[in-house]
Amino acid sequence: MHNLPSAKTNISAANAHNCGNEAKMSKKELQKVNILYERLSVEDDRDAESQSIENQRALLQDYAERHGFTPFVHVTDDGYSGTNWQRPGWLELTAMIEAGQVSTLLVKDSSRIGRDHLRVGLFRELLREKGVRLIAVNDGLDSANGEDDFTPFRDILAEWYARDCSKKVRSAYHTKSKRGVPIAGSAPFGYKKDIADPNKWIVDVQAAEIVRRIFALTIEGKSAAQICRIFNNDKIEAPSVYLANKGLVNYKVDNVINPHAWSTKSIQTVLGREEYLGHVINFRTTKLSFKSKKIISHDRENWVIFENVHEPIISQADWDLVQKLTKTKRRVNRSGEVNPLTGLIFCKDCGAKMYHSHSKKPSENRYDCSTYNLGKRKFVEFCKPHSITTRALRGILLEAIRSTTGFVQHYEEKFIEMVRENSNIKQGETIKTHTRKIAKNEKRIAEIDKLFTSLYEDKVQGDITAERFKLMSANFEQEQNTLREENKTLQAEMDIFNEEKSNADNFVALVHRYTRFEELTPAMINEFIERVDVHASIWSEATPEQKCKGTRFQQVDVYLKHIGNFITPDIRTPEEIEIERIAEEKLERKRKQRREYNQRKRDEMKLREQQAQQNLEQQQEQKKQRNSKTASSKTAKTKSATRTKKEPA
Repeated sequence: MHNLPSAKTNISAANAHNCGNEAKMSKKELQKVNILYERLSVEDDRDAESQSIENQRALLQDYAERHGFTPFVHVTDDGYSGTNWQRPGWLELTAMIEAGQVSTLLVKDSSRIGRDHLRVGLFRELLREKGVRLIAVNDGLDSANGEDDFTPFRDILAEWYARDCSKKVRSAYHTKSKRGVPIAGSAPFGYKKDIADPNKWIVDVQAAEIVRRIFALTIEGKSAAQICRIFNNDKIEAPSVYLANKGLVNYKVDNVINPHAWSTKSIQTVLGREEYLGHVINFRTTKLSFKSKKIISHDRENWVIFENVHEPIISQADWDLVQKLTKTKRRVNRSGEVNPLTGLIFCKDCGAKMYHSHSKKPSENRYDCSTYNLGKRKFVEFCKPHSITTRALRGILLEAIRSTTGFVQHYEEKFIEMVRENSNIKQGETIKTHTRKIAKNEKRIAEIDKLFTSLYEDKVQGDITAERFKLMSANFEQEQNTLREENKTLQAEMDIFNEEKSNADNFVALVHRYTRFEELTPAMINEFIERVDVHASIWSEATPEQKCKGTRFQQVDVYLKHIGNFITPDIRTPEEIEIERIAEEKLERKRKQRREYNQRKRDEMKLREQQAQQNLEQQQEQKKQRNSKTASSKTAKTKSATRTKKEPA
């Protein structure tokens, strides 16, 4: 880049170039410069070779040299639309004009300034105010010769050209979108455009692995902020840096302080891109007009979606699971971890969520019914005190997963048969009931149509008043709408059974993804657990006067993904059952001995406390008596001394 010495600080960021004939002058000698401004947009480049930057530069330079506008400076905006007023060269040019450093501005034609007649008009006023001469070579316009009456019309025509281009581009986008062609400017992170066919996306192997890892970490219970820290520590480039370095976007990321600094918004964007299922989604966003750069987001019902167009990166099961996880608000504990059971534990009696209560001792962490506990126990008439320790709950969940998956691993065919049989039984009963109900509703809807026709004839003949007709027709219409909505709900429930036919296969496929079930991990919870219902606890060997005494029993219903509350058949041999019974009896005896021991300790402690209280009371009574005797003795001595003083010497 070569700049005039006096203008060096003013045009260094404008991609300006000087002609070889420019004179070397001092600051005092060179007060103002002549600017040769060139602009070319993508649309102009398609239209004609004469619009190229090189041709504009040659035209303006020849004109400037022939008419004595030297020295001069070239300021260029290559690839910028005339509706864009944030062009780097243009911003530097206007800054120089406002600073009074420009003598003459030369352009090929008025449309090079811009394609908004209002803003172009304001710019002309700025030139007149600053005393800058404007020359549009091809238009034959020179502000030194006075105003041109046709100038405003040229500006309007230039704007109309931009408007017409915008309409053509929008029409082309609509045509492409209807054919399932992605109309986004660039492929989402994880894909790239095919060199052989730019309208097709192919998987970017390196970026796709990062996308899969983001989904996997989310399933493992990691929050967006935690994933950002993990990627920063692992030196994984942020999407903007990665795409720029690979040349997949038309921008550069120079002077980035930390190229591995991911943002939570980037993680959330990746988790919300349905394109990773292999779909093409057009018209997520749009712009208000060709003049405005404001982006307007559309609702999902306005999207144009084409399914299974390109290779998927994420499976449908993982996508559905992650969407459910991201919709559930999760609190981070003191150690920075997210509780994976949030939103899964419910009270069996009232159906409310059970909230996690932290304690100083991890063994005392528990889940409590929100209706009973958070209401400060004012809602006893609505629910009972449900509570279960976190350690016990996690043990129950692990055992439920291990027993079911163990049965699947050893008796896969029998498991599939049992699940399908239960589904068929339930499906058969439901379909019969729903089919009869739908037929009944349809019959009633047809009857209402006939009644409405008859009612209308009565109104025409004058048998009923208009007010009566209006009231009765409104009631009939409301009844029809209610019946139609009920039929939609019943039909939707029947449609669900068609999807449930593959539930057993889906669960088996999920089991095959794991090789060990020794520890309950957040990923296992998120992938296997659908819902957990906790019943109220029951105490055995306890009289009504002895609450919370004896053995505590509590039922917990665990609903697994795809199969619900599956009761695993008992596949133990009689010998194994007997061994476990003996072990359970032995464990119960130990529990009973422990309870009796703890009760003796409590009784002994209570007795010691009573004795200590009695001793304290005796000591206080003795002290009180001693104080009373001392006070009596002092009183007697005082009276004796008083009598002695009153006697004569």
